[in-house]
Amino acid sequence: MAISMSKNCKCILHDHFGELAETVGYYLSRKSACHLRDIINGTKVPVDRVKKVLSILIQQNLVEFEKNKRGQTEYMLNHDRVMWRNRIPRYIHCGKSLYGDAAELVIEDIVQNGQVTMIDTVENVTDKLNEALENADVSVVYEKFKCLAQTHFLQQCVNPLDPPLKNEMDERDVTSLYTVPPLTSGSKKRKHSVGDSDQPQAKRIKTEPGTQASTDEVYWRINYSRFHQYFRDQMLIKAMSSKIDKRAGDILQTMLRLSEVKSEELALTTSPLAFNEIFHALPKELNISRHTCEQYLNIMADDSMSFVMKVGESGGGMYIVNMMKALETLCQAHIESVVQERFGSKSLRIFRVLLLKKHLEQKQIEELVMIPAKEAKELLYNMFAQNYEVSKTADHAPARTFYLFSVNLEQLARMLLQHALKAHYNAMVKREMETRENRRLMEKQERVDAIIASLEANKAEDVQKEEILQTITPAEKSQLTRIRHMINMLDQSELQLDETIFILETYIQYCEEKQKSKF
Repeated sequence: MAISMSKNCKCILHDHFGELAETVGYYLSRKSACHLRDIINGTKVPVDRVKKVLSILIQQNLVEFEKNKRGQTEYMLNHDRVMWRNRIPRYIHCGKSLYGDAAELVIEDIVQNGQVTMIDTVENVTDKLNEALENADVSVVYEKFKCLAQTHFLQQCVNPLDPPLKNEMDERDVTSLYTVPPLTSGSKKRKHSVGDSDQPQAKRIKTEPGTQASTDEVYWRINYSRFHQYFRDQMLIKAMSSKIDKRAGDILQTMLRLSEVKSEELALTTSPLAFNEIFHALPKELNISRHTCEQYLNIMADDSMSFVMKVGESGGGMYIVNMMKALETLCQAHIESVVQERFGSKSLRIFRVLLLKKHLEQKQIEELVMIPAKEAKELLYNMFAQNYEVSKTADHAPARTFYLFSVNLEQLARMLLQHALKAHYNAMVKREMETRENRRLMEKQERVDAIIASLEANKAEDVQKEEILQTITPAEKSQLTRIRHMINMLDQSELQLDETIFILETYIQYCEEKQKSKF
């Protein structure tokens, strides 16, 4: 998996930052920690360029550094955050769907800069909104920034030179990462790019006297884990809505929203919620009566997916969301789809029987799935199944040994994750190859489009437009259509694979958390 992850990181770094970042990042991805001298010798890149690349990757939160026992600085690539670069459109869309256009631009600005002060982001977003003739006010953008921070989608950057916290779970220290200082208008001179002197100006903002730090000294970044928590919740809501109906999804969404402040990030189950608390927290526009809400909760608790469980009778009934079971169900659904596509419907029947019965002998499997012995044996040994043996005696003699088949869901999730990473890498390489081989034709099409747009702006005659359009031959048009279709298909494949990777990684993460809780 490490090799597949490194190759994916290499392609992503090339797409986002260019060849030098690809070279330095790929070298770091294969090492645990490196000194500056090691990077220079290993990549054969001049020292000044290596330093520049490292500064950019650090600014983008992709490279971390620390001093070892000898006082030397070591650099490490954060593979996960490099992979998460592909989810930037989802982060931006999340901000828009929750808080509107201003929040969308706030997240976009912070993602582009990696780490940025609040003042710079608020001013940049205000200028963009004013350019779009929305007449935005600085205070409106600031409120959106504040909402994103209060809901933990944004967080302050920790100074790497500060000593580590003695207690990482100190609530006071954690809360300070999401505290937005109060602001007042000021008259501090702003920086402008060339040619924007006629654009509307947003006023510079400064902190009130007496605050602990100036907003110019505090840098902010997006909180990846909070976005992923939101994506996880949306997957559960979507699954519940598909299995029962939209109202059940709305009730589950309310439960998850109430649990955000009561449960830990990787808790296997949420904290118990009373029925009265759930009912009163439901949005009024849903028009769900008390009796209807109670019926839905009972249906959800009795459902085979077991997303919701009833754990008590006080307060009208106590309910929890079983996050571990919910993610296991989603992961199982993905694995089942792979089994069906790769081995067929009969193999899927065997797979489901093994999941249901846990451990079975070959003869038992043949009887339960109602498939002829020869065919069942062939299917069984071609599937993703793990072979366990339970022996009557210590010598493991075949005549006195039972061979049982079972399914290790976590192991299969790791295997499928590795395959998904390889497929994701292949899709990126194929897309890059198609783009590179047809670059001249695509650039020609872009030039023609630009000329046509210029002629339309100048109200040119149709004859002139037709002459420009004829510079692209029918064969070239056909080739461009094929290229666009191919690239769109590859882009769609990357998005779907990233969604699968997200589900599998989240499930594996919860499996590891479950193992820790046993000790």
